[in-house]
Amino acid sequence: MKLIIAIIKPFKLDEVRVALSGIGVQGLTVTEVKGFGRQKGHTELYRGAEYAVDFLPKLRVEAAVPDHLVDQVIDVIEQSARTGKIGDGKIFTAPLEQVIRIRTGESGEAAL
Repeated sequence: MKLIIAIIKPFKLDEVRVALSGIGVQGLTVTEVKGFGRQKGHTELYRGAEYAVDFLPKLRVEAAVPDHLVDQVIDVIEQSARTGKIGDGKIFTAPLEQVIRIRTGESGEAAL
């Protein structure tokens, strides 16, 4: 099992969610985050004063998936979150040693 973590632009969430549901991913965790990479932020004007926005709003989407779905999940996220512009985000994978469903006590892939 793997934990797939994707940092995406907020307006792409619905596309990513629908695409992942289409391949059988049943659960997602979404967190609002801020960060920067090559995009580096920008300056904005507010009431006549210019200020720097160093950290841009993003979403962190997490999904625990069985090993046989990992490549497919990565492809689906990559395709559905892409705008072709800087700041589209990143996808990370991490191994999951154990998953337990609290309600039933199921563990492993059965808990997904």
